[in-house]
Amino acid sequence: MTAPAAQDLPQDLPVVVIGAGPIGLAAAAHLLERQLTPLVLEAGPTAAGAVRDWSHVRLFSTWSELTDPAAEKLLAPTGWSRPSATTYPTGGDWAEGYLQPLADTLGDRIRYGATVTGISRTGRDRTVDADRDSQPLVVHLTTADGREERLFARAIIDASGTWTTPSPAGASGLPALGEMSAADRITYRVPDLNDPTVRPRYAGKRTAVIGSGASAFTALATLAHLAQGEPGTHAVWILRRGISGSTFGGGEADQLPARGALGLAAKAAVDNGHADAVTGFRTETIDRDEDGRLILVGEDGRRLDAVDEAIVLTGFRPDLTFLSEIRLGLDERLQAPTALAPLIDPNVHSCGTVYPHGVNELSHPEKGVYLVGMKSYGRAPTFLALTGYEQVRSIAASLAGDQEAAERVELTLPETGVCGGAGLFDEDEAASEENGGGCCAPAPALAQIGSAGTALHIGRPEAEGGC
Repeated sequence: MTAPAAQDLPQDLPVVVIGAGPIGLAAAAHLLERQLTPLVLEAGPTAAGAVRDWSHVRLFSTWSELTDPAAEKLLAPTGWSRPSATTYPTGGDWAEGYLQPLADTLGDRIRYGATVTGISRTGRDRTVDADRDSQPLVVHLTTADGREERLFARAIIDASGTWTTPSPAGASGLPALGEMSAADRITYRVPDLNDPTVRPRYAGKRTAVIGSGASAFTALATLAHLAQGEPGTHAVWILRRGISGSTFGGGEADQLPARGALGLAAKAAVDNGHADAVTGFRTETIDRDEDGRLILVGEDGRRLDAVDEAIVLTGFRPDLTFLSEIRLGLDERLQAPTALAPLIDPNVHSCGTVYPHGVNELSHPEKGVYLVGMKSYGRAPTFLALTGYEQVRSIAASLAGDQEAAERVELTLPETGVCGGAGLFDEDEAASEENGGGCCAPAPALAQIGSAGTALHIGRPEAEGGC
């Protein structure tokens, strides 16, 4: 098929949105609000595939921080109403109670089973300057049945996230020697230990947890919970740096209680003997013993006792492979847009100090191409759901020609920010009754981890419920 000339293309080309996750769906809602045509390309068979992968994990953001205003307007005629604003949903609650209804409302504006394999300018590779900006963008994709297609777009909003590209155990940023061949005993996700098909993999076993963020806290807490009923269950917590006063977060002083409780639970796992902390350990090699168990070897030559499993939670990174023909302006360290990188540098900022931003910070040398959501943060770990919604509101306004609205900040963050990360926080029963428990029933049964003053309440399997 011959590529059409720019003048032969329809003038109402869609804005292609890559990914039907929280930010991609919000982008589509904002585009519709601006009378623009969105086309969402989703590689999976349903919306919010990444969120569904951690459906068992409770967020430490409340419902009030997880829905987008334009999306709510789109949902209102369907009878949808937001769950109780002060309750904390699981990933499954978020997907089923908000994201899937929003996707259903968008209907055939979403194409499922469509994997984007490349983006370029029509008839121009990345080296060609002539008439570049006047040519439409072209998207190559493969369908679920293996067919190859292409389509044309006036702009691209890449909200594909980072979930499919977790960082490795190797401290150099490359997989440790032996890491790929040990894949049968390694996961890069927080496992669902309430799943009867997953639980035996860790019950009564010795597991290494590599990482120092909220996901590592979650894994330590759930393994400690498992250890209470499964003798022999033990975690080895691998940290590349030492333990300091900030290792476990803000604790009881944290203005986001769920986030503070998560750090306290990780501390309790260590204090109560359910986990041992190994500090200053940078994994270089993963060997196997004669029984196939994993032996982690550090760059300083230390060899740790064998573990049955490893949970690697060292962050994520953006997949830029299908953008190789696009001229991106990315920070050399974070792989985030160059104007955004100084605002989100984890060496300087926490999630509470990131200033809301929009089209100006997210623009690239390639006109009409935007990376948004988690992907816009590159390797920075503290992305905010509300910040992502503000990003796509600003971009949609700019694409509609309303630059004043695009440059106007319409988001005010709490002082501590709203970190849309993974947590294990449940309110106690009294609080749940007071606010009605949101859309989720029934109130969870409670299991305590840690000693008095450092307890975290985690719902048992029979208490889990969706909306």
